[in-house]
Amino acid sequence: MIHSQLLADCHWLGRFEVCTVLLNRNAILPWFILVPDTELEDVLDLPSERLNQVTAECQRISGFLKQSLGYSKANFAGLGNVVPQMHLHIVARSSEDACWPQPVWGNLTETASYTPETLADWTAILVSEYGLEPSGHGH
Repeated sequence: MIHSQLLADCHWLGRFEVCTVLLNRNAILPWFILVPDTELEDVLDLPSERLNQVTAECQRISGFLKQSLGYSKANFAGLGNVVPQMHLHIVARSSEDACWPQPVWGNLTETASYTPETLADWTAILVSEYGLEPSGHGH
């Protein structure tokens, strides 16, 4: 079960093998959130094998941001200060983005929405090239 705050803030795109793939609703920056299947709260508490699976899935999103969307930088973080459920952020960054070089947390004041076409296009690429299983959720 995904925490209600994550569902409110994100589009539900689908699943990899061990993580649910969410996309932050603010389209100013491509900001993905992966939610591993675990009751643990901190990523560094995962057993090594599961940690390797989770980070490999995060690498898929980083690859999407770099190879498919053309970003040169992908920030990666696992905070969990507001939402205790383990979730990992992979955020595309560039020197032209809205809050560069500051972190996105607390500095991203602009907002925009994704079009249904962009969501469909990105999901299709993630399915065909990165192994995403698309969700049946209308989030």
